[in-house]
Amino acid sequence: MQWGGLLSHGVDLVLRQLRAGLFATLFLSAMIVTGLIWQPDWPLHRYDALFLLAICLQALFLWRGLETPEEARVILLFHLTGTAMEWFKVSAGSWSYPEPGLFKILSVPLFSGFMYGAVGSYILRAIRSFELWFSPFPPIWMGWLLAIAIYVNFFAHHILLDIRLALFAATLLMFWRSRIWVSGRRGPVGIPFPPVMLAGGILLWIAENIGTFSGTWIYSGQSPDQFVSMAKIGSWYLLLYVAFFTVMLVNHDAIRSGPPRRHR
Repeated sequence: MQWGGLLSHGVDLVLRQLRAGLFATLFLSAMIVTGLIWQPDWPLHRYDALFLLAICLQALFLWRGLETPEEARVILLFHLTGTAMEWFKVSAGSWSYPEPGLFKILSVPLFSGFMYGAVGSYILRAIRSFELWFSPFPPIWMGWLLAIAIYVNFFAHHILLDIRLALFAATLLMFWRSRIWVSGRRGPVGIPFPPVMLAGGILLWIAENIGTFSGTWIYSGQSPDQFVSMAKIGSWYLLLYVAFFTVMLVNHDAIRSGPPRRHR
């Protein structure tokens, strides 16, 4: 009976993870499949198909109540800030999108913003699905200032001093005591915040390798059969702080300054 309960609990956790990452999983799968089967002479460009698919998925999520309109607005903010970064990085030669497309502006296909939106979608849905809360936490305005500094540095380091080492240090100083709390079988379980963000950075680095192996985008000086530089793990680690505090625009009640307690 005990083993049966543990198995049931494990299956439940896996299903919740799959639900939380549904948008990202479907979109990443679409990149893999289209990369394998798409032909240059087909009437619809692959990039345009990905863009239309992303719009349909977003509409389906809203229709089925998988996302609320308020959450969708925050994901739209992810889309806009992510697309702005894509325009800058592509113009700076950091990476490129080699295939043609009608829905492509400044050499950036419009589906790219949905990749950032997928990160926000996962964080929103994971907080809701697992009923996560965060404590102890620094004042949220400090987190927003850190997120803004991280985002600005992604642009500024091309022309000014790169301060990412200082930003890494800031994340550890600000959040070394912070925990992500989830209700367990024997009470709340607290997981240190920075290691979770690092694990997320590693998963996103794996997703980036899938993107490059499928030919969806490619980094400067990289051949399609090469792994993405592991330095990108650090970039995604920092970007996850931007994503997290953007999500907190609609989930700020999940941050608690008091001692951890059993979630209601």
